[in-house]
Amino acid sequence: MSTFKDHNLVPDFKFTQVNYELQPCLDQQGKPVEGLYNAWIILNNPEQLNSYTTQMVKEVILAFRTASNARNVVAVVFTGVGHQAFCTGGNTKEYAEYYGGQPEEYRQYMRLFNDMVTAILHCDKPVICRVNGMRIAGGQEIGMACDFSVASDMAMFGQAGPKHGSAPDGGSTDFLPLFVGIENAMMSCTLCEHWSAHKAYRLGLLTEIAPVLKKDGKFIPNPLVITDRWFDEYGKIVFGESRR
Repeated sequence: MSTFKDHNLVPDFKFTQVNYELQPCLDQQGKPVEGLYNAWIILNNPEQLNSYTTQMVKEVILAFRTASNARNVVAVVFTGVGHQAFCTGGNTKEYAEYYGGQPEEYRQYMRLFNDMVTAILHCDKPVICRVNGMRIAGGQEIGMACDFSVASDMAMFGQAGPKHGSAPDGGSTDFLPLFVGIENAMMSCTLCEHWSAHKAYRLGLLTEIAPVLKKDGKFIPNPLVITDRWFDEYGKIVFGESRR
């Protein structure tokens, strides 16, 4: 059989801000399937809550193209280093130091960001967003571009831009109403109130949630949110809301 062609844009690219790893694909019994892998694309900027720099955006695009082209990859897991955040959007330090006052440069950056969203949407393999901690702002938008989302029940979801003079135009105005409806999307994109994982799951934003805290050796739900009842005394849904 002839040698396959390499269809990657940049052969043998060295990732610096994204970890690209191959993990064995497991069968229904939990045993590795020989020759098949899941590609893990991991945002690696935990000191800044996995906010993406221009370089990281480029690397995410190349990582998803690499996974799409890999003949031994069956699925992609998209996640971030650490337990504090999957991603909190654009790197505000870079914004302030470089893009502030340079609208033409920022236009090119936003084109690059849109290319990242497109690379996720067009990935040839199923993409699972694995969420620990915060999935906020642009992090929410690239998360919604994935096919499935699985989260720790301590995770938080929402927008941040309108509170700080930005706009949720990296995907939330397109994707969010499809998941949670117009009213909830409008509230999220304007008020920037964050949702617990339980509320995001209830609204249809997540595929699955999993407990991570233990008490007396047993997993327990997030103690900061209401999980033991659905309605308050007036019939309003309170499941997943914060315990005030």
